[in-house]
Amino acid sequence: MLAVHADRPGGPEVLTATETERPTPGSGEVLIRVLAAGLNRADTLQREGHYRVPAGATDILGLEVSGSVAALGAGVADDERAPSVGEPVMALLASGGYAEFVSVPVGQVLPIPERIDPVHAAGIPEVAATVVSNLNLVGRFQPGETVLIHGATGGIGVFAIQLVHALGGKVAVTASSTAKLEQARLLGAQILINYREQDFAEVMAEHGGADIILDTVGGSYLERNVQALRRGGRIVTIAVQGGARGELDFGVLMTKKASVSATTLRDRSVAEKTEIIDAVRRIVLPLLESGQVRPVTDSIYPLAEVAAAHAHFDTGTHLGKVLLDCRVGD
Repeated sequence: MLAVHADRPGGPEVLTATETERPTPGSGEVLIRVLAAGLNRADTLQREGHYRVPAGATDILGLEVSGSVAALGAGVADDERAPSVGEPVMALLASGGYAEFVSVPVGQVLPIPERIDPVHAAGIPEVAATVVSNLNLVGRFQPGETVLIHGATGGIGVFAIQLVHALGGKVAVTASSTAKLEQARLLGAQILINYREQDFAEVMAEHGGADIILDTVGGSYLERNVQALRRGGRIVTIAVQGGARGELDFGVLMTKKASVSATTLRDRSVAEKTEIIDAVRRIVLPLLESGQVRPVTDSIYPLAEVAAAHAHFDTGTHLGKVLLDCRVGD
């Protein structure tokens, strides 16, 4: 099968699709014939040599796919969540998605709702798992709360806006342009902040503060994130695009009875990921089936053009997900 590796750390040009041995599903695993794969920030960090592949995982890039079930490993048929051979599915991976086939634990596999295009479904698993694990499980979101989302128009942002809106929350977002903020508004955002022109902490204070901040920036935003919280607020940091270090005033944090958490998804155990995917199954699938939440795709590239896909992703101009079409010779 064809699969994508980075032959050395570097830019998009280091990515090549080469012939690789097709995986065999182990006990408790599902073999998926990949239709499409989603690009994520962790993929670019891995390409650059800044993200260690989890122990036991392949160095083939890709954290999420859609496709159809090609085979079932031992014991899978006895699992109540087990899909049937030939069934359309989407899955969260530790790695291996930029390929024609991938094996994945059955607990990380989800059915594709009928109203969702199977290619576009490739952009759902990683963002859904990230948002649900942080917003709902760590952040303890409740209907009526205000959620500030940094990075409104990336894959995480466009999904989180829709989910918070569908679950009855009020959405505040930051973005770098009026055009991006308008796209966020169309998805359900109500408080629109251009971070190049406005201080988001001041704007949030005018609106009573945020109950939850879904933070992709990290250190450089830490102080203002705390300022932007209301009493009992929660910051959940999922990326550190603005640096891994920041200054925290514990006095302000204590006065607000607030908290700061930080998580990663890729290096979690299969049991932890299964628990998260079960929450996605419970919370997100009904919203996808009803149309209240939908995948937002910016662009789709053939697998052979993976370098061009990464180059586009690196510009940061995409709205929603960048995908790879992994069908080869079909």
